[in-house]
Amino acid sequence: MPDEGPLEHYLTVSHEPEPDISEPAPERSPGPWRERGIMLGLGFLLGCIGAYALVYSEMSGGMRSLKQSLSEERDLNASLQKERAHLRETLEQARTLFTKGDYEKAKPVFKKYAKSQPSNGNYNYWYGVCCLKTGEAEEAVKPLEMAVKKRVASGQLYLGQAYNDTYRFEDAVNCFEEYITDLKKRKRPTEEAEKLLEKSKADLRMLKGVEDVSIIDSFVVDKSTFLNAYKISEESGKLFTFNEFFKTEGDNPGTVYETEIGNKIYYSEKGERGNLDILSKNKLLDEWSNGRPLPGSINDSGNANYPFVMADGVTIYYASDGEGLGGYDIFVTRYNTNTDTYLVPENVGMPFNSPYNDYMYVIDEYNNLGWFASDRFQPEGKVCIYVFIPNNSKQTYNYEAMDQQQMIRLAQIHSLKETWKDKKAVAEAQQRLEAAMSHKPQERRIADFEFVIDDNTTYYLLKDFKSAKAKQLFQRYQQMEKDYRQQEEKLNSMRLRYATGNKQEKTILTPAILDLEKRILQMSGELDALEINVRNAEKTK
Repeated sequence: MPDEGPLEHYLTVSHEPEPDISEPAPERSPGPWRERGIMLGLGFLLGCIGAYALVYSEMSGGMRSLKQSLSEERDLNASLQKERAHLRETLEQARTLFTKGDYEKAKPVFKKYAKSQPSNGNYNYWYGVCCLKTGEAEEAVKPLEMAVKKRVASGQLYLGQAYNDTYRFEDAVNCFEEYITDLKKRKRPTEEAEKLLEKSKADLRMLKGVEDVSIIDSFVVDKSTFLNAYKISEESGKLFTFNEFFKTEGDNPGTVYETEIGNKIYYSEKGERGNLDILSKNKLLDEWSNGRPLPGSINDSGNANYPFVMADGVTIYYASDGEGLGGYDIFVTRYNTNTDTYLVPENVGMPFNSPYNDYMYVIDEYNNLGWFASDRFQPEGKVCIYVFIPNNSKQTYNYEAMDQQQMIRLAQIHSLKETWKDKKAVAEAQQRLEAAMSHKPQERRIADFEFVIDDNTTYYLLKDFKSAKAKQLFQRYQQMEKDYRQQEEKLNSMRLRYATGNKQEKTILTPAILDLEKRILQMSGELDALEINVRNAEKTK
């Protein structure tokens, strides 16, 4: 038989007392009350059976629901544990990438963690540093501020850098000062932090001297071919890449500036230290002289590149990644004829320089337009070319009288129109720019010299001469012209020394200048006579 349940057992087992067999109960006829009791008992039993059935059904359903819930909970816990394990693994991978310096790959992971737990100092620290290292200084500020709030080690170091990269130089100074104080308390080295502090102080001073200059246009181009965007006049000289000018191949990041008449170049190539140095070459007859490093301190710090020389032959602009705001900074210096060296270079300041790379500063005096390149806020491989109206003398904004955020916007070149004070001058400059952009430069001709034979004939190469005698005379003419130019340069140098010298120096220089003037006058006459002889020899061949 099947097992009985509690209720079935209750129904099948009698709870009445056992009858006394020796004295059987007397028989009684059933009355109406006895029948009614039986009916009530049967009703009660049937009610109990129904209630039990209902309770049992509900209990069975509840048990099944409970079992299902427990199963689902076990599955959920297993899934959560698996997800947690995956997240832990992903986090460890991101930390490994972070340690290796692969911030670009690690950044998305830390960003997810920082957003899911915005008050977690470590997650914000890792994400902030990744942003800073990948050129997103603005994005780095808030997570690094949280990291500092949570007292994460080195948080102040990177927050100060983020402030500096976003032109919040005063905040950077305060941050580095607090960091240095904390390092001293923990008896840790402070050299790195102190250097960053001094840089932020220097940058703050630069922010207080932002030049008031109208920037009329800008355009983004490929960094590899950015020189093609410079549409400067022939009178301002020519710009080349190193490979283009010297007809070489390979990774040569240097640039070349050639003077208007093509007799001198300034260029950059790797020197003995392995850094880029700026050198110059003069054209002697039909070949270039050996390269000569520019004298002075131009090549003393870091890489020096992107030279441009003004028409005066004295003022040179270039870029160096030594000391400055960011990577490459633009500098200017001038040649001192008395000492045969260049003066101490000066940083041209903001807005031309930034915490990023700024270079190839050019002044086109013929078109009265200035040009420079910058990779500030640009994606990898791109550079922005800015065109501005050069000032005759440096004019700066009043830092103390201006809103700090406005000053930062001007320093960053946040908006070109914010730099336009004289709209008429801007409109005229834009017209000059449009004309320069549409101008087709004269085709560059291969030439060693330019010698006029007559109104209809000009020679550019030695092989152009038909007469052997004329060719020989012309070579003598070239050598004499070279000597003449050298003496002229010497005379100009002596005259400059005379103009700036004291009475004693002037007394010593006077006879030497007079003698040299006579010699140059004589050489000029000899040159003119030799020039005529060359023409006559060629015509009578």
